[in-house]
Amino acid sequence: MQENKQDKYEFISEKIKEKPVNKKKLVYHVCFVVLLAVLFGIVASVTFVLCQPKIDGMLHPKEDPTITIPKDEPEQETETEEPDTETETNEPDSEPQIVYEQLTLDDFQTLQNEMYAIGKQANKFIVAVTGVKSNTDWFNNAYESKGQGSGIIIANSGQELLILTERKVIAEASSVYVTFVNDTSVEASIKKYDGNTGITVLSVPVDEIDNDTMNLISVAVLGNSLAITQGTLALAVGSPLGTNYSILTGNITSSAYSISTIDANYDIFTTDIVGSKNGSGALINLNGEVIGLVTQGYSSEGDQNTLTAISISELKPVIEMLSNNKDIPYIGLEITTVTNTIAKENDIPKGVYIKEVKMDSPAMAAGLQSGDVITEIDGEAVISVDGYQTKLLSLTPGDVAEVTIQRQGNDGYTEIKCPVTVSVLQ
Repeated sequence: MQENKQDKYEFISEKIKEKPVNKKKLVYHVCFVVLLAVLFGIVASVTFVLCQPKIDGMLHPKEDPTITIPKDEPEQETETEEPDTETETNEPDSEPQIVYEQLTLDDFQTLQNEMYAIGKQANKFIVAVTGVKSNTDWFNNAYESKGQGSGIIIANSGQELLILTERKVIAEASSVYVTFVNDTSVEASIKKYDGNTGITVLSVPVDEIDNDTMNLISVAVLGNSLAITQGTLALAVGSPLGTNYSILTGNITSSAYSISTIDANYDIFTTDIVGSKNGSGALINLNGEVIGLVTQGYSSEGDQNTLTAISISELKPVIEMLSNNKDIPYIGLEITTVTNTIAKENDIPKGVYIKEVKMDSPAMAAGLQSGDVITEIDGEAVISVDGYQTKLLSLTPGDVAEVTIQRQGNDGYTEIKCPVTVSVLQ
């Protein structure tokens, strides 16, 4: 019976066979997967390349390169050996003969051409600086006015060009533009300025300047102006007459003129170069090195028609600080050095004599007075204006400096210590 039942359903039994592999589809599938992997790799690589600089910038932010300007020292006079007069010679005494060669007008023209060639080369580190101001007239109509002067390219950090100019050119300007010698203009930003001398350092991003301009311009060499003497030949470049890229030639008529400014004294070069009262630019030597910053603000009343310049060597510490985005420390004193002679003749302690205390200055707030003699700052002896300037520039705005003074009273001089909070002159 069981057997019959099996025979009865025998027709529904089946054998399941494995499905044959479709090799063509398998190849297509593998190729598709490989193609997706390649596309993913390409997208990942492109994304990595594009994002890597930003990620690196976030994880390892770049610091601005430090600008260093070497300080200058006065040239040492070399002693010449005098001939031994006791040495006997058989040669007869004879006066040396000096032969003067007569110069022609062509020779003068050649010399003039050579000097102007130096000026043209210097124009590569000269720029025109324009400050644009937005104003309104009596009828509330908006208009723009422009102040213009010269600037000097003093450094290239690889990220930015640093340009030295005068603050008066860009005072209250809403935007500042720098124009290079090939008439290419780029917008600049103010890095820092010195409220005392009025010098300002501008910044121009290097990637904003095209390659042709970068290949044409140069960075100025700041020379040693401490070696400049009366009668030295010099050139004025920039806009000494108010016209950009002018070149004037002349002589240094005085190198011994000194001015007393706030917290510093500077040597001023006077020249016989006729210039504008609003002239600006640089004074350079025959090597094309900058020896002075043209500024007519320090001209005496009798020298309004000739150019004057601040000795660049004395400005170097300030320029270096401004270039590195540092504020110039300010106390607010006009000072002079008490030399040994002055100390003996007037019975005054040796140090730095305070001629004037500026109104609303940190010095006034600390109680310093005219007639006081500074002898120490933070325990360090101060015996000259140079020493005072060096110590002050080593401080940071916000520091409290202990200034030791000698103050004259009925019983002679008394030592007083005054804490002065260093500030910034705006």
